Amino acid sequence: MRQSGTEERSESKSMADFVISSPLIKSFLAGSLSGTCSTLLFQPLDLLKTRLQQPQVAGETSRVGMLKHVVYVVKNERVFGLWKGTVPSIVRCVPGVGLYFCTLHFLKTSLHLDNPSSSEAMFLGASARAICGVVLLPVTVIKTRFESEVYHYRTMSEATRDIYRTSGLRGLYSGLVPTLVRDAPYSGIYLVFYVQAKHFIPERVKEGSHLVAANFTCGVVAGLLASVVTQPADVIKTHMQLQPAKFQSILTSILLIAKEEGVVGYFRGLVPRMLRRTLVTAMAWSFYEQVTKGFIKK
Repeated sequence: MRQSGTEERSESKSMADFVISSPLIKSFLAGSLSGTCSTLLFQPLDLLKTRLQQPQVAGETSRVGMLKHVVYVVKNERVFGLWKGTVPSIVRCVPGVGLYFCTLHFLKTSLHLDNPSSSEAMFLGASARAICGVVLLPVTVIKTRFESEVYHYRTMSEATRDIYRTSGLRGLYSGLVPTLVRDAPYSGIYLVFYVQAKHFIPERVKEGSHLVAANFTCGVVAGLLASVVTQPADVIKTHMQLQPAKFQSILTSILLIAKEEGVVGYFRGLVPRMLRRTLVTAMAWSFYEQVTKGFIKK
């Protein structure tokens, strides 16, 4: 029995050593942990963004302001209604953020870009996000429908079956192009601004206890700028995923949104999206850097 216990402890220690010594696994775990925390904290902002962007099919609430949406959701769906869509969000974000950092690390080491220039940072961020976007798009489609008032799914399996029955495999990949047009530039632009902003951090701060706050501030600035630039693509993506029969292509979506809502239609949901994406990404990067630093120290 003692020998068996010793062997189990030895195997556990070997597994822990393997995790700590593997940069890709460290990147994946750090990203997944940060994705879990940020998803649980900021899911209400994602739900509000989707409600604000959805096509006008749900009555008066589809074009009211963000605060009135909060009141409406709490009144009709209770406080926990603000966390509707959390399960598909976690299914998407937890492995998604981990996969993003893992892919980013792989690209940086494979291409020997430890200190990337602005153009190299743009390429790294956009490439890593594009790969994640393609892999996780079906979950993104399900999440978007869960959060809207257009569909009333109770489980992810029900949503998957309904989408596949009505639209086939293509339905699970609706909005692929606008998703890539939104996410790849966002991550590329974000990484450029984030890397450049960190250059302005004084050396005394980098070596002190305020480094986490400094990294988070850099992340917030980068997130705000990247969110504004990519907002129209996010609106188009949401329309295509909620009403694929009507919004069949990017060009059709652009024309219909302009016709029905005007230029302002491309920026619906900007505030909750900007808050969520900025805070989520800033938290993810701050958390990621601290966790990987902790792994390295170990």
